[in-house]
Amino acid sequence: MASRGHHILLQIFVLSALATTALSLSPYYYQNICPQALPTIKRVVEAAIYKERRMGASLLRLHFHDCFVNGCDGSILLDPTPTIDSEKNALANQNSARGFEVIDQIKAEVDKICGRPVVSCADILAVAARDSVVALGGPSWKVRLGRRDSTTASRTQANLDIPSPFMDLPALINNFKNQGLNQKDLVALSGGHSIGFAQCFTFRNRIYSATNIDPAFAKQRQATCPRIGGNNTLSPLDKTPASFDTAYFNNLVKQRGLLISDQALFSGGSTDDLVKIYSSNPKAFWNDFAQSMIKMGNIKPLTGKQGQIRVNCRKVNY
Repeated sequence: MASRGHHILLQIFVLSALATTALSLSPYYYQNICPQALPTIKRVVEAAIYKERRMGASLLRLHFHDCFVNGCDGSILLDPTPTIDSEKNALANQNSARGFEVIDQIKAEVDKICGRPVVSCADILAVAARDSVVALGGPSWKVRLGRRDSTTASRTQANLDIPSPFMDLPALINNFKNQGLNQKDLVALSGGHSIGFAQCFTFRNRIYSATNIDPAFAKQRQATCPRIGGNNTLSPLDKTPASFDTAYFNNLVKQRGLLISDQALFSGGSTDDLVKIYSSNPKAFWNDFAQSMIKMGNIKPLTGKQGQIRVNCRKVNY
């Protein structure tokens, strides 16, 4: 009996510890510490997107790729050193992840207005992702804040955990499940592909070999992505790559998903119904996307005395 009681107490302790971690993040974390932090991030993000519309998708992607590797801890921003095996060199990020200079600029501006380094690089990524979506016409949400920055990175973990554009639906579902995310999160967050571009090598196999693709769409994409060469040539992920809308889901219903992992969401599987809902109901997509972004932003944050607040987002404080 005592053993059973001990087991129940242990379960309660574990659950309360998990809840405490999530609850320790708050949208109002910087309200008293540095009230100008969030408006400053917004200003720099908006200026960067005004200069180059594609930057919004790049900043959203940085947050996503950060959170999927050991939690939302800013590890993706660390440059390689003899002791840091940088995630920037992972397959999904090398010659692909971008926007690091914008994060540097945000950090410099925020630290200047706050008078010292109080805003973590991990929080900057989370807020910049939200501000990017809003700047491109998408929904807003209250970003929970108070993350701290990692002192390590893992290229190996990034190669294992960041979902691949070649994944089928079971692999995608499992990949998201490993992060505590469900099928609704998978479909909603994939809607981030409403903005941005992909490189030819990530979809070449689909446009030349797939059977679940609109032939006219395949031919259109083949015009700029040859069978050989042009690996880094960009194509839009949907027809409105600088507008956060539901065109991505409309494309999937018409078998015009660019990536294998995009079309996998509408290919006779368990996520078809949700894709249909989002394609015809922007409000449903916006609400679910916002909720899933909050949920993703809660993946294993470092809080309290864990980690550090980096002075330079590219380097660990020594």
